[in-house]
Amino acid sequence: MDRTVRTVEDVLALLDRLFTSESEADRLATGDGKGFWDRFYADRSRQVPFFVSKPDESLAAYLGQGLIAPGRVLDLGCGPGRNALYLASRGFEVDAVDLSPVAVAWGEERAREAAVDIRFLCGDAFAFAGSELSGPYDLVVDSGCFHHLPPHRRVSYLALLDRVLAPGGHLALTCFAAGEAGTGSELTDADLYRERELQGGLAYTPESLRWIFSDLVEVELRRMREELSESALFGVTFLWTALFRRGAAASGDVRPVHDPA
Repeated sequence: MDRTVRTVEDVLALLDRLFTSESEADRLATGDGKGFWDRFYADRSRQVPFFVSKPDESLAAYLGQGLIAPGRVLDLGCGPGRNALYLASRGFEVDAVDLSPVAVAWGEERAREAAVDIRFLCGDAFAFAGSELSGPYDLVVDSGCFHHLPPHRRVSYLALLDRVLAPGGHLALTCFAAGEAGTGSELTDADLYRERELQGGLAYTPESLRWIFSDLVEVELRRMREELSESALFGVTFLWTALFRRGAAASGDVRPVHDPA
């Protein structure tokens, strides 16, 4: 008889296991797991739009409009590092994290070819100690990590932002938009636990994003603009892109508990 739950992290780890099957025993907290993403990134010839080393059009727009400026950056779920490469080439100091060693190795290779300095970390960002993710960061970039998290890991995600995002710093987020066939799942959070399946990622409405990130200030929330294949930027319309700013309160403040009713 196991009685393993003592801390909040024990509860989160228990819930993680609800999304783990015997055939996918290497799944971790951040979505589909290391094994899935290693297989996903192993074939670089696959026709995947974001395999091409192009930054998000929204990220380029934020920089062009002066909404963000060079500083310290954390790229969550960096994949092969397309956004990290762009920011490093424009004077940002970049830490880039991904669960998949295959993706990280590809990103490191690209960084060497581009002669830019990026600190790549391989592993679960929620499990890293403060010394490994040594904030504060002026910018946290997330292009496709958040929508692969099970609902309970939003708690870990918000706690990570609380720990590493500098006062006045920004979160640049890109995630699946609800209402788009063939993209993210629109099951309720409760039904995801009943099904025990993330169904390739979760779709969000603007209202749900505003609620989840209600402790941050919304700067912009819009559809990502479509970019043609010949463009130097990445853009598809089935994604939301959002920029949130942290207020001036000191890092480490206790996050208030909200009542959605």
